[in-house]
Amino acid sequence: PSQLAAIHPVSRMQYEIEDIFTSLGFTVQDGPHCELDFYNFEALNIPQDHPARDMQDTFYFKNGAILRTHTSAIQVRAMERIKPPFKILGPGKVFRVERCDASHEAAFHQLEGMVVAEDISVANLIHTMKTLLSEIFKKETNIRLRPGFFPFVEPGFELDIACQICNG
Repeated sequence: PSQLAAIHPVSRMQYEIEDIFTSLGFTVQDGPHCELDFYNFEALNIPQDHPARDMQDTFYFKNGAILRTHTSAIQVRAMERIKPPFKILGPGKVFRVERCDASHEAAFHQLEGMVVAEDISVANLIHTMKTLLSEIFKKETNIRLRPGFFPFVEPGFELDIACQICNG
């Protein structure tokens, strides 16, 4: 007999990532796709004249609502309800006005984690990312965290992972 239905590969990957993070003590949070400007921009100190608010980057509705452009809105909503210390994960679909090609799409999946507690350092971030990637690839994974410039976060980092074939 043939299988009539299955979990979508994107959903399967999201569930696997959620399981890894919950094993590290994170709670999974959710939020609406159709978001208020406050949660998507204002609460994150993204000013009215920031390029991310441009019509070409964000889907706006006539009533002022938008399709969320990142999952940071999930974090903002969670911080309204949860008192520190906490570890939260905000996975979900986000939307941006993009010219579609092989590497760009108007809707894509993103996930953000946030930890608020005493004695948290970059070492905790490195450990979390190394654990995540080692679990996903089912083997020890070498990573490197390097400084990166992002105008909306300080400090900013970029994560590099060793090639899973040659380890280079």
